[in-house]
Amino acid sequence: MHQIDKTDRRILNILQADGRITNLELADRIGLSPTATSERLRRLLKEGYVSGFGARLDPHKLGFGLLVFIEVMLDKTTPEVFDQFAAAIKQAPAVLECHMVAGGFDYLVKTRFEDMTAYRNFLGQVLWTLPGVKETRTYAVMEEIKNDGPLPLV
Repeated sequence: MHQIDKTDRRILNILQADGRITNLELADRIGLSPTATSERLRRLLKEGYVSGFGARLDPHKLGFGLLVFIEVMLDKTTPEVFDQFAAAIKQAPAVLECHMVAGGFDYLVKTRFEDMTAYRNFLGQVLWTLPGVKETRTYAVMEEIKNDGPLPLV
């Protein structure tokens, strides 16, 4: 894999802020020709530095105003149980992110719902039915302070 340089980092920073930027505009902002910029961008994509492009949607306008984090503790911490849980949680549409963590529980799950009733249904009909789930703790978010999180590449 190619080592990225300062110009690559500038490209990545700009893309984090505006993934819809044209190649011509990107080239102008970093001071390279459009051809050189296009080649760099193609390489960054090919090597996996950019994992995808998409739009950030407003969850409140779309009826998903309740953000909930859930700590999940499994009954056993064996590779088989981890694999079964991971495969099952990936199938749950309400789950935005799921991270295996070190500490007092096994997974931290980020979810979005219409309201607390929808969350309660998810908890009983989905989460508690997943393989190995022993215990959960729920943290309903009262206010989102920062959620745009670009990587600090500078």
